[in-house]
Amino acid sequence: MNSPNLVLVVVIGVLFACGVSLLLERSLTRVLLGIILLGNGVNLLILVGGTNGGAPIVGVTPEEEMSDPLPQAMVLTAIVITLGMTAFLLAMAYRSWQLFGHDEVQDDLEDRRIAERAERDAASGLEDTDDEGIDDSGDDLEKLDPGPTTRWQGGNEATK
Repeated sequence: MNSPNLVLVVVIGVLFACGVSLLLERSLTRVLLGIILLGNGVNLLILVGGTNGGAPIVGVTPEEEMSDPLPQAMVLTAIVITLGMTAFLLAMAYRSWQLFGHDEVQDDLEDRRIAERAERDAASGLEDTDDEGIDDSGDDLEKLDPGPTTRWQGGNEATK
């Protein structure tokens, strides 16, 4: 049984730690660098988990001396996934830079409203845990605001 090299284990740990800390930042460029570091850490982790041996080519290396080809295939898959994530985040950061002049991730206002409403409900003692007052028959649907009464019929509205 092979024991992993201590230096590789430390490098994997540092890559994961730096990747996670960069991933938690608000700048898309730093998130991109965090994804790259995490991807490289995963690749090293998979390679360290594989066995040593010859190239897994039938007829060139005896079966007893062949390395397991599964970690190599998994690393190739992880490289492709990391490349796709990198391209996507790079495009998002570039588009954010074009539109706003920065690549900071903005707060979601709807999430903030929901969190504030949950805090107010918790402070007032209101909890919606019981289902006794809920009528699921649909009779009270007329009381709700139906929303806009016009519908989009397709086509250009300016020509009508």
